[in-house]
Parts: sequence; C-alpha cells; structure tokens
Amino acid sequence: MRHKNDTLFCYETQQNSIICGIDEAGRGPIAGPLVVVGVILKKSVKNLTDSKKIGKKKREEIFEKLQIASKYYIYEASAQKIDNKGLSFCLKEALTQIKDFFGKNVTYIFDGNSSFGVENIHPIVKADSFIDEVSAASIIAKVYRDRKMEELSKLYPNYKFEKHKGYGTKEHIEAIKKFGMCEIHRKSFRVKSLQLQLF
Repeated sequence: MRHKNDTLFCYETQQNSIICGIDEAGRGPIAGPLVVVGVILKKSVKNLTDSKKIGKKKREEIFEKLQIASKYYIYEASAQKIDNKGLSFCLKEALTQIKDFFGKNVTYIFDGNSSFGVENIHPIVKADSFIDEVSAASIIAKVYRDRKMEELSKLYPNYKFEKHKGYGTKEHIEAIKKFGMCEIHRKSFRVKSLQLQLF
C-alpha cells in the first residue's frame, strides 16, 4: 500500500494489517443515488488513484481488473432515502454496513474528514489519492454510479443524466425548469442558489 505520511505508516504497523479502503460517489449531485464502497485488495492493481483524475476508459479498465483483484461491498441510497433520512444518516449507515460485512481485524480508512460517529473508521482527507484500497473504492463507486445514471437516463431521457450524472450543471437546471423534477431528483437539495434559478 502506498503511504506518504507518518499517520499512514502507523496504520500499516498496527496489528490489524488488513486495510479496507472506503470512498463514495454521488454526495453532491441533485439527482440519483449515493454510492459508498468498501474494498479490500486481494492482489496489487496498477495505476490506482482518485477516480476523478483518470478518464472514463481507464476507469472502466481498472474496474474490470478490480472485479478479480478485490473483495468489495457496495452501499446504495436512493434519492428518496437521502431526502427522508439525510446524507449524514446514509453515510453512517454505509460505514456501519461495510464494517459488518468485512468484520473485525481490519483497519478501515475512509476518504473524508469525519467518521460520522462510527467506531474504528479512520477518516483521511484525499486518501483516494495515495492509498490503493481507497483509490480502488473511489473507482468502483464512480464506475458503478455512472453506469447507474446512464441506465436511469433511458427512463428519464429529458434530463440527459448520461452527460452530467445528476450534478447541477446549467443544462440540468434548464431541464428541471422545463420538465420539473422527476422521481430520482433529491427534493431536499433545492438549496437557495438552485431555487433562485428554478423559480
């Protein structure tokens, strides 16, 4: 595993030598699911890094390799669940489920600055850039969610979800103005800046 600071070195020298990397995709969009992935690598995979730093073709190639080289768990929260429970609830639930899936004697590293109150989760900002297991989680989450949004675009073609993946782009906002919100929009995400554009 790559490490670039003393904190990570301490994690590596813990008695729990198995690392589970955790990352999410879809925290910021105004439509579609939140996806959180936990990954344990069974063997090394080349070119792992933050999914946002590599192109779609390369992500897809690495994703296919990870199908063989890793064990992973995918948590998915729908837009409706996000609206009803909130993002923090969903992230806490995701981290809890990942821990339940992989069990004890594992060091859990989450890309971020909060463990959302879940014990034994170690949050590290930008961990997806320098910890292989977290990079792998980032790539799996991104590819899984992008594919999901491409499928949802077929059900809701007016919104062009295949292009912006649910993020609040100008094109997406214009589609909402014209067609209104559909079932996979996060109604609770109608923040002031978005409301000003919509109404």
